[in-house]
Amino acid sequence: MRKPKRAKAARKLAKSPAKSPARSLARSLAKTPPKGRKAGKTRSRVAAKAVHKTRPNGVKPDDTRATIRNLRTKLTQALRRIDELEAAADTDFLLGIPNRRGFERELHRAIAYMKRYRASGALIVLDVDRLKPINDAFGHAAGDEVLKTIVATLTRQVRSSDVVGRLGGDEFALLLWNLSATDAKAKAVTFEEAIDELSFTFRGQSMNAGASAGVALLGSHAEAGRALEEADAAMYVRKAQRRHEPRIRIVAG
Repeated sequence: MRKPKRAKAARKLAKSPAKSPARSLARSLAKTPPKGRKAGKTRSRVAAKAVHKTRPNGVKPDDTRATIRNLRTKLTQALRRIDELEAAADTDFLLGIPNRRGFERELHRAIAYMKRYRASGALIVLDVDRLKPINDAFGHAAGDEVLKTIVATLTRQVRSSDVVGRLGGDEFALLLWNLSATDAKAKAVTFEEAIDELSFTFRGQSMNAGASAGVALLGSHAEAGRALEEADAAMYVRKAQRRHEPRIRIVAG
């Protein structure tokens, strides 16, 4: 009687190296009857067992899913850390408001929005007057307290949609939405007056600072760099007008 071709093929595979999974599979198939439902099920179980033995490093499906979950968790943590670092890079460490980098980013976004939706706004650059004499007389810690108080005052004067930022040193910028030229100039005067009224006491002595503000209007044709230059130039004009005021007032406590 002629032997089935499957048995010949199995014997051929059985000649492979002794530890080969293929040889083990061949031996199993060679011993399995060539026909019948039971024979087919037996071959399937043997083949599945052989494939499981050849899985790299013996990795199981449950281990793979656990590894994927772990990698996703680490990726989420890394993305959160990146967001935190970007926010820190855009924030003034001392005052907790946008620094120049952060404010300019907000200004670019605002102008892009204004160009698309034909909105308007105003940019105000504000410089603190007489801060250097305060630093010289009472130290930089005193100057820092003055800056913190000024930021708190400005924040109370604006809406939640507006932006207060620190351009550097004692210079600040404010991005205000939906203001006419008249309203923007009036707002700048309000900021000056609010800061002029502040009084600070260090080492038993009281002093007042001050502020000079310049305005630039924002609209669909505005450019961020040019607007900053315009507001800065207007601020220096205003500062020149205020030079007649006392540089610093110190009253013994």
